[in-house]
Amino acid sequence: MSRLVAAPDKFRGTATAAEAAAAMAAAGRRAGWTTDEVPLSDGGEGLLEVVGGTPRYTWVPGPLGAPTEAEWRLLPETADGEPAAETGRTGGTGRTGATGRTAVIEMSRAAGRALLPQPRGDDPINADTAGVGRLLLSARDAGATRIVIGCGGSATTDGGWGAVQAVGSPGALEGIDLQVACDVTTPFAQAAAIFGPQKGASASQIALLADRLGSLADRYRRDFNVDVDAIPGAGAAGGLAGGLAALGARIVPGFDLVAGMTGLARRIAGADLVITGEGHLDPPSFAGKVPGGVLALVAGRCPVLCIVGAADEEVLRSPPAGIEIISLEARFGTNPAAP
Repeated sequence: MSRLVAAPDKFRGTATAAEAAAAMAAAGRRAGWTTDEVPLSDGGEGLLEVVGGTPRYTWVPGPLGAPTEAEWRLLPETADGEPAAETGRTGGTGRTGATGRTAVIEMSRAAGRALLPQPRGDDPINADTAGVGRLLLSARDAGATRIVIGCGGSATTDGGWGAVQAVGSPGALEGIDLQVACDVTTPFAQAAAIFGPQKGASASQIALLADRLGSLADRYRRDFNVDVDAIPGAGAAGGLAGGLAALGARIVPGFDLVAGMTGLARRIAGADLVITGEGHLDPPSFAGKVPGGVLALVAGRCPVLCIVGAADEEVLRSPPAGIEIISLEARFGTNPAAP
């Protein structure tokens, strides 16, 4: 019997990764295939859902200081002591080699734009990441020896200084393997220019934020002996990744980390077809995001079908080798009649 693996990212605003995977698998079963559902993330929003684990909640200051109850996860420990997601083994061990559990945090649960007052609550100058630091301490106090921090959906461009102040010092997280999962390689100094407009920053505010990041980079070099300007990806989540690097974190590709935690390579090894997808497909989708990561992992062993809400014309005209793309918008329009 033919085997199908459904391994999509979320369709933002429409379906979670788990919902998308379930729909893809259901179609496969109706066609007589055996199926495996592997919802994925590149380290951004939706990370908690795909890794499973036990939900935990901590009251923290949101991006503008208002209290918010932020969810995070504590994953089960396997029999041999290695932390694992409920859907598969992790891709590595902690920095110290100690046994223990893995905690997973989405920075957006504590410092995301979704937590800002609506409809126009952007405050790019004052929004900070203190709540993320509080979540790190909660994970430490729960016994985690490895903490994965997903970057995505940030309301902040504080260079991680709020989180650093909340934690206090690298010593507060000594013995914990900190891993920052992200899908960008943005330099620390460019975080304001690249991400500021998405967070409502004006041209003058972007200049102010860039100056502030420059001063903060000097402080991290002086006080923590960490040159965040030399670390690829340190600009992720408005520089939060750089601030966490100053506390001893490693910045890692989010897709690779999630693929390891879900056992994706093993699960697609015998597939006859792999289906992936996301809400909008564009050239960056093949550079660190889920569709490109799945395509690279399959490496031509079987066909890859990519179902997306919409796609850039250039991607539809010239898709990468080994993948077929179906755009729901191109096929059915933007407002199809209800069935």
